[in-house]
Amino acid sequence: MSLLRRIEGQRPAGTPEAPGGPGAKGPDDGPIGSQPPAAGPLTQTAAPARDTNRDLRQTLQTRIINNLDPRLNLSDIKAVRAEIDNMFNRFIDEDGTVITRVERQRMLEQIVDEILGFGPIQPLLNDDSVTEVMVNGPFRVYVERKGKLQLSDVTFQNDEHVSRVIERIIAPIGRRVDESKPFEDARLPDGSRVNIIIPPLALNGPVITIRKFPKYRIQVADYVKFGTATAEMMEFLRACVEARLNMFISGGTGSGKTTLLNIMSGFIPEDERIITIEDAAELRLVQDHVVRLESRAANIEGKGAITIMDLVKNSLRMRPERIIVGEIRGGEALSMLQAMNTGHDGSLSTGHANAPRDMLSRLETMCLMAGIDLPSRAIKEQIASALDVIVQISRLKDGSRRITHITEVQGMEGEQIVLQDVFIFEQTAFVDGKVIGKLRPTGIRPKFSEKFEAAGIRLPQGVFGDMSAGLR
Repeated sequence: MSLLRRIEGQRPAGTPEAPGGPGAKGPDDGPIGSQPPAAGPLTQTAAPARDTNRDLRQTLQTRIINNLDPRLNLSDIKAVRAEIDNMFNRFIDEDGTVITRVERQRMLEQIVDEILGFGPIQPLLNDDSVTEVMVNGPFRVYVERKGKLQLSDVTFQNDEHVSRVIERIIAPIGRRVDESKPFEDARLPDGSRVNIIIPPLALNGPVITIRKFPKYRIQVADYVKFGTATAEMMEFLRACVEARLNMFISGGTGSGKTTLLNIMSGFIPEDERIITIEDAAELRLVQDHVVRLESRAANIEGKGAITIMDLVKNSLRMRPERIIVGEIRGGEALSMLQAMNTGHDGSLSTGHANAPRDMLSRLETMCLMAGIDLPSRAIKEQIASALDVIVQISRLKDGSRRITHITEVQGMEGEQIVLQDVFIFEQTAFVDGKVIGKLRPTGIRPKFSEKFEAAGIRLPQGVFGDMSAGLR
């Protein structure tokens, strides 16, 4: 794809249409300088203040794109940036344009972001304090900092401007968004997870939600320092992984499931073969022997889709010692449980639920989505025999994350699966916008402790707290 096409959103013949279809118009239907509409029930915002330098920036950007050497390698960021810098300063001087040094530098950065990055949101992606970016149409861009949502001062020109950025995100990974498929999951080159949904489903205009992948890999010590878990809890989780227990991480949206999965996967010994399966690859394992698999969406003809369930089934033929599924959402739950029950111990996965008991109910529902007619008791028996531990992580009211439960799955008793908490978080107060509470062991030693001994794992004395009342 030529550089001009890449920036202006033109498409080579035969490629899928940009979001919104041919002739799609945003809230700014006229020239670049015209204003978006005033507040209304669909825009949910007033028109942003006019950028007095926008016309100049757009003119310079177009001239730079037209004059860039088409033989330039866009992956050589340093060389392309140097070329843009030279042309920008030359054109400014030739035209005799008078702008301040600060405005000049800001304009150059914006042009570089449009040509080499993801447009107006690139500075937010570069900001390490931002953990999530939410584009609600062209004029409302929110960010998450320290667990709290804030409205940023970033805006796009119109819907088409957002659509060009969307095209730039999804094109390199072979995905598409158009009227026939108006939503899609994707990922950025750094592993950040992206969800896209466009009109007519999104009434505010094209919507982009980016869950940023931290550049710094969070370590166990950070988890303890942040108060997300105690040192004893993390030592217990390490023992569970090393003893090859089957574990599920449960939590709500944005609670930190993938971050915790990354930490726990780091406990897997170096000499084991690991297969990871994800919708959008974002796991970063430190081990050497890792095979990464990613699902594939259907093509423009609706064919060629490869699901998580397909990949789980295929992974069983790849001699895995550990299977890690980024997130279980549907019928693949049954395939995963069957793998856990047929010798593939030590498997890890995540799922959406608000409590360990809710996670069991969701797993049962997802097993039914596999299309196999199984009685409820048979599914519960599969779950009870496959799973050993559920780790519940939550984002609390103050934006902090906590592991609220580490729960043992003990087996079946009658028609119910029996659960027993090993560690819990108890909230005691909410003071000055902060959740006050304590992470503590319940004093009960799990039944699978014998697996620790069989694996030669010795936990520190008192890791389970006072067991005088609950020892068995």
